[in-house]
Amino acid sequence: MRVLTGIQPSGDLHIGNYFGSIKQMVDAQEKSETFAFIANYHAMSSGNGGEKLAKLTMQTATDFLALGIDPDKSTFWVQSDVKEVLELYWILSAFTPMGLLERAHSYKDKTAKGISANHSLFSYPVLMAADILLYSPDVVPVGKDQIQHVEIARDIALKFNNEYGDILKIPEFKTVENVATVPGTDGQKMSKSYGNTVNIFGEEKAQLKTIKKIVTQNVALEDSKEFEGCNVYNMAKLFLDDHDLTQLQNRYTKGGEGHGHFKMYLAEVMWEYFREFRAKKEYYEKHQDDVRTILNMGANRAKESAAPMMELIRNATGVRY
Repeated sequence: MRVLTGIQPSGDLHIGNYFGSIKQMVDAQEKSETFAFIANYHAMSSGNGGEKLAKLTMQTATDFLALGIDPDKSTFWVQSDVKEVLELYWILSAFTPMGLLERAHSYKDKTAKGISANHSLFSYPVLMAADILLYSPDVVPVGKDQIQHVEIARDIALKFNNEYGDILKIPEFKTVENVATVPGTDGQKMSKSYGNTVNIFGEEKAQLKTIKKIVTQNVALEDSKEFEGCNVYNMAKLFLDDHDLTQLQNRYTKGGEGHGHFKMYLAEVMWEYFREFRAKKEYYEKHQDDVRTILNMGANRAKESAAPMMELIRNATGVRY
């Protein structure tokens, strides 16, 4: 089974990113043929400048390799290194009704947040359809906010196939069930837009300072404390096995410790959990040419996969004459 996913280069990663999506990607490569690309063309629709986008692209590649994306198990590349996706984007545009794009939630949401309305933002779903259909995946894992984009890709593919025959594979979307919602420092879902994140990488003191800002109830030191609903506990449980989790629950209920103690414990657990990842990140930061080599290798593999599909499409549409 082939699984495809795209990642926008958006800067520092937080633990919500890791447990919400990255860990699932890393786990998937052990049992599926995984295609994962850095969606730098898509990032342009949000107004990233050239120098910033190039920097974010390399940072994202470095971080994902550090967190477990294995180039020997996954095809990992940068979207713009496979130009065929732009060719297919244009071809698919001819099979995309305006009304389909006008109903897209993402465009409405982003413009409502102040992002300038432009063609790239409006036609984002068509490029995403090209990203998907070019590589014939069986499954596209997405968050609930991205389901509509996969449905648009399916609609476009059906229109194309009605014209030229069953060339494009109709993909299925998959939302990962039972993924813990990672709370931010304020108790809302962790998100950069809320300013409530705890970053994966960075200085230990800075991470501890952020953790100390986690909102907790005001309970006397000697009193028993509720662990369910506690933001510190709900972060900590992501890192703990059953034995350690039970021990933490007992510490909450017996009293004698304040939430400050639990914040210190969370900081220690989190720092240890990502120790190996930090070492890999440090290596890749010092060997950026290795990262570029990996991305080039992934792009070549992606091109090899895309080539037969593009030949079929060019022949069917008359672009090949």
